[in-house]
Amino acid sequence: MAGQLQDRIVLVSGGTQGLGAGIARRSAEEGAAGVVITGRNAAAGEKARAELEELGTRALFVPTDLADVEQARASVHAAIREFGRLDCVANAAGLTTRGTFLDTEPDLFDAHIAVNLKSPFFIMAEAIRHLVDRKSPGTIVNVISIAEHGGQSYLAPYVAAKAGLAGATRNAAHAHRWDRIRINGLNIGWTATEGEAATQKKFHGAEQDWLEKASAKVPMGKLGQVDEIAEFAVFLLSERSGVVTGSVIDWDQNVIGGSE
Repeated sequence: MAGQLQDRIVLVSGGTQGLGAGIARRSAEEGAAGVVITGRNAAAGEKARAELEELGTRALFVPTDLADVEQARASVHAAIREFGRLDCVANAAGLTTRGTFLDTEPDLFDAHIAVNLKSPFFIMAEAIRHLVDRKSPGTIVNVISIAEHGGQSYLAPYVAAKAGLAGATRNAAHAHRWDRIRINGLNIGWTATEGEAATQKKFHGAEQDWLEKASAKVPMGKLGQVDEIAEFAVFLLSERSGVVTGSVIDWDQNVIGGSE
């Protein structure tokens, strides 16, 4: 049976670790003809690229700092140069540094806007431009956050940027539905990644057993799992998700609006 992304060319921003790496890996497993990953760490990028090629998929690592929107745009152009086209995009990178309304300075706010909103916005724009020029359908999935509904007090700039990305996702989907470009988002909740481990230790004083303690505090007894979320992201990138566009789906085990 053909994979969900058979013969597709896929770009995954932030594809060298965490959920981005999971989406890139799942894309390769589902038959993608080419996978392009971006990130800041060259060693991690080359390691991830080699792992993708071991799965039988041509892969390209493009060093990219998403704080620079021109580098973000250039990653789309690099994918097109390498493979001649681009069919699918997953914006999976994110900045999670902390800040409240009272201690967030403009530099921190600008960093969140740059990485969590501005760069994915313009990656979408460049990909859409390419698809429209080709008169080709395509798909985009934006990894957003359950926090875009409001979030914790220490996530003020993060929430502002992610809420903006949710709105941009819906706007782009509406604007380009007649181009048959489907654009959806995933509001992921607390997820077990190496990046989350570092965040918990840096900002919350977490110890080595933080994951076990965190898992005991949530309804399903585990945090969100990279492979599970990646599988759903690839489903949204594929034709198997049918006509769905403009959906921002909550991927979490706590229900927004529910109360004890």
